[in-house]
Amino acid sequence: MDVEKLFHMTGGAGPSSYAKNSSLQKKAADMVKNITLETLQQLCLEITVKTFCIADLGCSSGSNTLAMIKDIVETVEGTCRKILLSDPQFHVHLNDLSTNDFNSVFKALPDFYRELRKERSGGRPHIYVGGYPGSFYGRLFPNNSLHFIYSSYSLHWLSKVPPALYNEHGDSVNKGNIYISEFSSPRVIKAYFTQFQEDFFTFLRSRSEELVVGGRMVLILLGRKGPDHVDRGNSFFWELLSRSLAMLASQGVIEKEKLDSYEVNFYAPSKEELEEEVRSEGSFKLDQLEMFQIKKEDYGERCGSAVAVTVRAIQESMIRHHFGVGEESIDCLFENYARMVDEEMVKEEIKPLTFILVLRKL
Repeated sequence: MDVEKLFHMTGGAGPSSYAKNSSLQKKAADMVKNITLETLQQLCLEITVKTFCIADLGCSSGSNTLAMIKDIVETVEGTCRKILLSDPQFHVHLNDLSTNDFNSVFKALPDFYRELRKERSGGRPHIYVGGYPGSFYGRLFPNNSLHFIYSSYSLHWLSKVPPALYNEHGDSVNKGNIYISEFSSPRVIKAYFTQFQEDFFTFLRSRSEELVVGGRMVLILLGRKGPDHVDRGNSFFWELLSRSLAMLASQGVIEKEKLDSYEVNFYAPSKEELEEEVRSEGSFKLDQLEMFQIKKEDYGERCGSAVAVTVRAIQESMIRHHFGVGEESIDCLFENYARMVDEEMVKEEIKPLTFILVLRKL
């Protein structure tokens, strides 16, 4: 499965779109927004530029991207004014895979500019926004061209499903699971971890070429607490999706052979794994690494539905392609999934873990 060509958040503004179902990601990013903005303030005290260059990697579609850009612009301007510097121009690079719905972001730009003009009594900062399609697991921008990189809920997605999950005949060695589970062999864990190491190293090395010395990165991604890959956090949500798919297979809606070969391009690293990869690559100083969790009340009254629509907006493109199913089957799949999440939340709260990293280019 070619992840780069097939994997994308559901576009548009329909009821199943990422634009309509990414509030959980925004809540989580807002929980640590103070860290992002404090990082920007410190950066502005260290560098003086006429054009401030920003990249949002894995920007997807919807309002989250431009809301964060607005916060970044206002923070940079406010800091510059405090130290009696002129407002810089802003060059904003929005990146995601080429299958991303960039058009929905561009359609929102007139309202974005209108809001900035309204707050400034008719004036607005000089902001130049462009889309830059391509995988961030590789070079995207010229050398020393960026001052600040932001990436929210993207880096837990691997560049591809780990090839080592399949034997010489092309059969999965993780049958019955779509991610690491308690039934997965050490080979499966190693396959996912090796792919993470390769991807994260490539990401860091690529960004080290593109950032100026002293430039910052703020990375927000899902992870896990310790060495155990199976917990009541992120891995358990995949376990529930695996069970939901198995229900469809038992009903003959999808083929069991296709379920046995389906694996997700996801990895939840531990704090120690992240620290080791940063140290090993060597281009960055890890200024800060914090962890936090989304609680049940953050999902709203209908927890299962909130989780289901979020996961659907992320996974639908891959599921539709792999299983060849239509809208009705997708609806059934995520109705079952929502019910399972609610049932498990009654037994014990499932709290996915998120990391925020602040990295400084050496």
